[in-house]
Amino acid sequence: MSKILIRGAKVLGGEQRDVLIDGPVIEAVGQHLSADGAEVVEAGGKVLLPGLVDLHTHLREPGREDSETVLTGTRAAASGGYTTVFAMANTFPVADTAGVVEQVWRLGTESGYCDVRPIGAVTVGLEGAKLAELGAMHESAAGVTVFSDDGKCVHDAVIMRRALEYVKAFDGVVAQHAQEPRLTEGAEMNEGVVSAELGLGGWPAVAEESIIARDVLLAEHVGSRVHICHLSTAGSVEIVRWAKSRGIQVTAEVTPHHLLLTDELVRSYNPVYKVNPPLRTERDVHALRAALADGTIDIVATDHAPHPHEDKDCEWAAAAMGMVGLETALSVVQETMVDTGLLDWAGVADRMSVKPAQIGQAVGQGRPVSAGEPANLTLVDTEYRGRVDPAGFASRSRNTPYEGRELPGRVTHTWLRGKATLVDGKLT
Repeated sequence: MSKILIRGAKVLGGEQRDVLIDGPVIEAVGQHLSADGAEVVEAGGKVLLPGLVDLHTHLREPGREDSETVLTGTRAAASGGYTTVFAMANTFPVADTAGVVEQVWRLGTESGYCDVRPIGAVTVGLEGAKLAELGAMHESAAGVTVFSDDGKCVHDAVIMRRALEYVKAFDGVVAQHAQEPRLTEGAEMNEGVVSAELGLGGWPAVAEESIIARDVLLAEHVGSRVHICHLSTAGSVEIVRWAKSRGIQVTAEVTPHHLLLTDELVRSYNPVYKVNPPLRTERDVHALRAALADGTIDIVATDHAPHPHEDKDCEWAAAAMGMVGLETALSVVQETMVDTGLLDWAGVADRMSVKPAQIGQAVGQGRPVSAGEPANLTLVDTEYRGRVDPAGFASRSRNTPYEGRELPGRVTHTWLRGKATLVDGKLT
């Protein structure tokens, strides 16, 4: 592997530096660096970040390869600046055994576009009745550390307590999809003014908040780690803030779409805006942004949820829930957090690389951009502005809520352990 010299990059948005990559590691960071025979990348003031880490991705394989595969999903990840994704367990068959998580892990190893860390199911078949093989999945070649029934809530408090007790033995974490099922029967969107006017079944904020409140108390009782998936309401923010003030081991994520979009968009009845949890109110959006800025919400996670055309090109009631997000996440975060002054680029690196790597124990990811560290990097043209065209996506699916919308920023290069996966905006 040849040497690569990235010249004139703003490391974490700071002063311009040269970064010399030698094989899989960063050899030097400084000014006026040179290296004989090195491939030179003229950064021209672009921002250099550690490779992004997504703690919440749906790669669909095995079973729903019509939506996405590990190969197409990791190509989308590299296009978005990611060097690691954590693949959710709601596949067919469900990733609830060592065999299935090892299959996903091996597919990720073969794809080469980013590291794939499988997430194991908490319960057998995501049915919420019996704990899955948590220990076997952790001891497998996949080395699973994160467990989730995402798409479904672990609604039984006894099962949730047992899961928290089990993963504590190896410092694992249970990532909860906070949705009280009885309170969301027939729900199609956020419960509020818009749902009342449209006559659509409403999803109340308390359905999310009540599960979070229960689970942080369970985590405190057990002394274990709990992670809240796709937190979406102002009330949820306050519960997590309270829990952290008590020293409870809770972390939380927010999706890019919950930082930008509101339930007012549902008035169009366009199923591209149908998502779980639903788009909330403007008040919720601003509370989520503030919480991400002050650290109450730890990370941004995409909840990349690809669906084939026929599952979205239909009436609202019949449409699947979910949005693709890997290729637009950084742009949305720039618009909502950086361009608004709520976060600087060092803060973005923390929320989109450092912290998710720490939560998921992704060794070698989310590391500083400094000599001796793994060369997992992404280069971003922050001055770019362009309209989103899903026809150019690397993902197999096109269900983006941003089609035709102008967003800032564009990932131009991604390196995985010194190997370029994206060059000048094109996959290698």
